[in-house]
Amino acid sequence: MPTNEQRRKAAKRKLERQIERRAERSRRRRQRLTIGAVVAVVVVIAAAVGVYLATRPSTPEAAAPAAAAGACQYTPDGQASRPVQPPDGNPARTGTVGLTLATSQGAIPLTLDRAQAPCAVNAVTSLAQQGFYDDTPCPRLVTGQGLQVLQCGDPTGSGSGGPGYRYAEEPPTNLAPSPLGQGASNYTRGLVAMAKSSDPGTTGSQFFLVYGDSALPPQYTVVGRIAPEGLAVLDKVAAGGDDNSNQAGGGKPTIPVQITKAQVGA
Repeated sequence: MPTNEQRRKAAKRKLERQIERRAERSRRRRQRLTIGAVVAVVVVIAAAVGVYLATRPSTPEAAAPAAAAGACQYTPDGQASRPVQPPDGNPARTGTVGLTLATSQGAIPLTLDRAQAPCAVNAVTSLAQQGFYDDTPCPRLVTGQGLQVLQCGDPTGSGSGGPGYRYAEEPPTNLAPSPLGQGASNYTRGLVAMAKSSDPGTTGSQFFLVYGDSALPPQYTVVGRIAPEGLAVLDKVAAGGDDNSNQAGGGKPTIPVQITKAQVGA
């Protein structure tokens, strides 16, 4: 017959095993959710490129009015990573503008489309003209299936920096559904889109360069396209991989990318 002490020890061991099993189930569930966010793309950048793709804190105060055909609204939002002035709220809404990112790995020319996203293109060009993007890192590379992007646009390199203002998204309406399904859109190779947090109205300075077709909810403003020579630079960086340091996926590029200058009209 087991003694009371033996029964207590046996019960304790049983309880410890139950706790361990619950913890393991919880860990596996979190892992499945993380993987699912990338592959099935339910929240991807909100949780994975979480855009600010590992991103700034998400707060109820971050919400902003939806973009309209009238003036763009650039709402104050914390301290700027570098001192800049918000752009004029009445931007041009037609035509394109060139923006070349001179980087440590080569030039990445972009063509920004004002008609597609006037408020975002206005903000990006304004920031570039004020030197906001000069001498800044591209701190996050994601190389997984369904999400292949390089994230840039934060002078702090932390993924949480911004221009001190935010504005509403201008969701794309011309993207095809992703082959991965789950309501995701296909952000095709060559697109440039703006990062955001999980709340609406949280677009700022950060953007991501799509070097491989990526499945994302159609919530991220597309501002333009990458020239072929820029894609060649991104392919080289992607081939080097990342250090897997970002909990939401990806990490710092093994081949570092530093924007030395962002030049409008180049």
